[in-house]
Amino acid sequence: MGTASRRIASRPAVLAAVAAVLLGGSVLWSWPSAAAPAAPVSAMATHFDGLGAPYGGCGLPQDVLDAPDFVALNVYKTPGDYSFYPRPLPPSQADKIGLWDNGRNCGRFVQVTIGDYCTGINDGAPGQPFCRNGSWVADGYEGAQLTMVVADSCGDSNAWCRDDTGHLDLSTASLNRFVKNGVPVGDLNPAHWNNRRISWSFVPAPAYTGDLKIGFLRGAQRYWAAIAVSHLPDGIHGVEYLDVDGAWRPAQPNSDMGQAFVIGPTIAAGTSYAIRVRDARDALVNDGRVYRFTLPDQCLSGCAAAYTSVGYTTGTGTPGSTTPTTPTTPTTPTTPAGAACAATTAVTSSWSGGHQLEITVRNTGSVPMRGWTTSFSFAGAQRVASSWNAVPTQTGQQVQATNQNHNGALGTGATTTWGAVVTGDAQPLAGTSCAAR
Repeated sequence: MGTASRRIASRPAVLAAVAAVLLGGSVLWSWPSAAAPAAPVSAMATHFDGLGAPYGGCGLPQDVLDAPDFVALNVYKTPGDYSFYPRPLPPSQADKIGLWDNGRNCGRFVQVTIGDYCTGINDGAPGQPFCRNGSWVADGYEGAQLTMVVADSCGDSNAWCRDDTGHLDLSTASLNRFVKNGVPVGDLNPAHWNNRRISWSFVPAPAYTGDLKIGFLRGAQRYWAAIAVSHLPDGIHGVEYLDVDGAWRPAQPNSDMGQAFVIGPTIAAGTSYAIRVRDARDALVNDGRVYRFTLPDQCLSGCAAAYTSVGYTTGTGTPGSTTPTTPTTPTTPTTPAGAACAATTAVTSSWSGGHQLEITVRNTGSVPMRGWTTSFSFAGAQRVASSWNAVPTQTGQQVQATNQNHNGALGTGATTTWGAVVTGDAQPLAGTSCAAR
């Protein structure tokens, strides 16, 4: 059998069911965490075709994931026991928590290494040994590697999800993208797969640049602000929101969808929010950076889309503080000798009547630079509606954006990103440039 055959068809029912519990005031991740795995984990791998609709187990649609290559981790640690248990697993069943860790390993990356091939029957039948009537053999695919993001969970009543506690379920489309000696293997699946042995370890997000991405989930509205947080440097163990009393409060996880949380507003019955995020080490992301954003108008009666991306501003904050760091303002740049930069643009998402841009700034000079200004022109009547990590100004079709305090200084070869939510359809930009200072 090539897959674990265990897709969750849809998550809206989960969201609705959990809402009542959340609004009743349950406690942030009160259950114990599963023990950290030894590195590397030796296990076996199956594969599956894609996330459920509209969300995978982490609470994100597939097109919003931090990488195209993704995996599922085991919900349960119950070898020989194929019973159903409610999710998330409560403290009374902490011994049954698998490496999914009630969602707390969502958004983390794993480096997967291909191991031996099975010459027998390797179907994950309950109560049956793996690789029956055959043996494990090494072949030319052994040692191929790929780095993948945790996006889903495996909780089915089969031997893969229950007996093999370190098991990974890999995206089918990723199998032939495993790389050996710098070259994709190309034909690992289907003829050379048969649910192989693997080894894997948690690793930081590879070549991480930019900043977090935030979106409201389907059904989110003023009195149930459910968000998903992605593009994480090292997973997510919690979200805290600034409440109406000016204090930081832990946001309630949305069931065990580990990247989805329900937050409160900064003003009673308001639609403005401020959050900060903790990573897999329980450290505040970006030294406690505060992300401020508002509920989009189209979500006032409940977001219809599975995921509604929002722009934000950033600053710093402490308990009791509601004042963000004041961003820099555009100034006439003075360029030291050897300073130079380049800017590239990409459309990261789009919808009817709008889209989201991400602009990457790279120091291409021979000396560190202390600031930058990017410029480009829209093709039509597009307008910057909101932005983050830069201070933009728009005159007609022309847009200029200057760095904020935290991302102006770039060493040689270093990069940063800023983003914008834009009204109007995505069209090619003209005159993209960067000025260093």
